[in-house]
Amino acid sequence: MDRRGFLAGAALLAACGTDGQAPVAPTASIRAPRRGDGLPGPLDQRILVLVELQGGNDGLNTVIPVSQPAYRRLRPGLAIDPARAIGLDADHALHPALEPLLGAWDAGECAIVESVGYPRPNRSHFRSIEIWEQATASDAYASEGWATRALREHPSPSLRAGADADGIVVGTGAIGPLAGAGVRVVNMRDPRQFLAQSERLRALGAPAEGPEALRHLLRTQNEAAAAAQAVQRKLSGRERFARRFSWDPLARGLAHASDMIADGVRAPVWKVTLSGFDTHADQAQRHERLLGQVAGALATFRAAMREMGRWNDTLVLTYSEFGRRAGENLSRGTDHGTAAPLFAMGGAVEGGLRGTPPDLEALEDGDPRAQVDFRAVYAGAIAGLWDQPSSFLAAQGHASVQLLRRRA
Repeated sequence: MDRRGFLAGAALLAACGTDGQAPVAPTASIRAPRRGDGLPGPLDQRILVLVELQGGNDGLNTVIPVSQPAYRRLRPGLAIDPARAIGLDADHALHPALEPLLGAWDAGECAIVESVGYPRPNRSHFRSIEIWEQATASDAYASEGWATRALREHPSPSLRAGADADGIVVGTGAIGPLAGAGVRVVNMRDPRQFLAQSERLRALGAPAEGPEALRHLLRTQNEAAAAAQAVQRKLSGRERFARRFSWDPLARGLAHASDMIADGVRAPVWKVTLSGFDTHADQAQRHERLLGQVAGALATFRAAMREMGRWNDTLVLTYSEFGRRAGENLSRGTDHGTAAPLFAMGGAVEGGLRGTPPDLEALEDGDPRAQVDFRAVYAGAIAGLWDQPSSFLAAQGHASVQLLRRRA
């Protein structure tokens, strides 16, 4: 048995009686992250990287509740073998495909927020991702994304001053959290294609009079054109980091983001997407491949940002529209669920576990109950990264989940 298997087995034995059934109090942490000492630099240098896991990531096979016998009972074909899992403590283990994240975890630069969701959950892909990206209640609708509102309402102009764009979306994902008026968003598949297409994007003269809808459209077009041209002027076309990344879509998106940041392109928000997490059938191999892509891409991105001296300024936040059901289905997959964990990474992140583990003996309509509102996580990101404790989310009563270290 290798070290990883030994750690996972130790976690499982520590959490069970001699018959392997009755849970007992957890023992000392197996992989307790050390406390890092990184702090973000000036406000206008700080970067939020949003990683959308499109389709609904299965949280229970991502962060595994190894001390709960119900996990194996609910998932006789999908439960991860504890000999393969990566033990974090007596109650938690990671899917073995996430091993590339252990460098960040051990350094105290990775936080896991458990049981994240929202009240009265919606299991529709389209509606639930809209809720996550607008940061609304399940019965409310908004015309803009949560990052758009946070940027527009930020009390300090230095956050956006001098930026080439407010947000850059790389790859095929939607602008989602950056939707709405008042922000400059650049959406590109990759920098080379963008350079070719941006030649056609030109500012248009706005009429002094006419329908407000037309003038608004022209203003939006001109803001996009100005941001595209600002980004275009800085792009060198040089791939400093791309060869280190793999060729899956998430890795490509983060590779392009790394190269653009190295070119001096400035934007407070970047977004990338990896699709494929809607694992209704034959989940085991598909999910392992997807998690491996996530872990590999994030580990390489961390190395690139550390090389540039920008890792302390960076907060990476994963999200997905929902988790999966606690029990597997007849197709050896899992159906749409609700609560799931998310990951936060960065040189200034306060590493470790946050929130409450899912209780598989107290399911709600087949799902683990949400214990942390996702808007509290967003409020923590806004407060910690952008020094904005009085955000619109805080004003709505969402107490911030602390993600970044506090200055002394």
